[in-house]
Amino acid sequence: MGDRLKGRVAIVTGAGRGIGRGEALALAQEGATVIINDFGGSGAGEGASKGPAEEVADEIKAAGGQAAANYDNITLFETGEKLVQQAIDAFGRLDIVVNNAGILRDRMIFNMEEADWDAVMAVHLKGHFSLTRHACVVFRQQRSGVIVNTSSEAGLGQTPGQPNYAAAKEGIVGFTRSIARDMGRYGVRCNAIRPQAGTRLTQTMVDAALARGQDAQAKMLEGFMAANPPEAIAPLVVWLCTDEAANVNGRTFLVTGTRIGLYSEPEIIADVQSDHGWSVDELSKLLPAQVTKGLVNPFAPKEEAKT
Repeated sequence: MGDRLKGRVAIVTGAGRGIGRGEALALAQEGATVIINDFGGSGAGEGASKGPAEEVADEIKAAGGQAAANYDNITLFETGEKLVQQAIDAFGRLDIVVNNAGILRDRMIFNMEEADWDAVMAVHLKGHFSLTRHACVVFRQQRSGVIVNTSSEAGLGQTPGQPNYAAAKEGIVGFTRSIARDMGRYGVRCNAIRPQAGTRLTQTMVDAALARGQDAQAKMLEGFMAANPPEAIAPLVVWLCTDEAANVNGRTFLVTGTRIGLYSEPEIIADVQSDHGWSVDELSKLLPAQVTKGLVNPFAPKEEAKT
């Protein structure tokens, strides 16, 4: 065990399994006291169980660390307040928040039900807000604190059939930038990760591929899971929580089992300007010549095979 985070108290949501479990264990190994929040539901957010949170808390204690379990639903605003208060009451302080809890309800947009959209938004976006909002009251008062949020490459259009998940995850990136800007003046840092890891949510994709008879796709996903275990994400998250990352704020990272990358921030790469406003006729001349020239629709329909 190290001591980079000795004396600090962390809350990790969705910490009963997968990436969150790995993060909680790694934080504890560096000396942090960890509150394990996990509602114990399925990968689709259904059901509840105290088992996952208790098991991780017990594992940390058995290794000589300090931990406490919490089973409240992070989609509820009051859960964020309860978690922060639990940290203060039980351990006297709060220093680190890792927003990790997530679910999947994949559907193509033309098949997606309202409940699928709302459930994913509630866990991911509102879950991040619920805890961050209450933690920032404490962080502002003590003039310190670290937040690590969990986004996804899905927000970059990398995966099909996830419009709800992609929207929520890319919203988290904007949320991260806003918190970093607003809380930076109080000594608080907020960053985000886009992890690639084999979790139980990935396993649902394997099962779906097998059910469709797509054995090659399932085999590829299984290989991905073996190469990118959920525990591989934790070292970056821990490092972002240390003083060694004091200069890192408002940024987003790719993290896999073998690669860590810093994403560039969005920038305008071509533009036109006017001192008199725009007309469609004018844009028809200017944009193709100066802004959209060379762009190719990467998702255009494929030409039907000629017979």
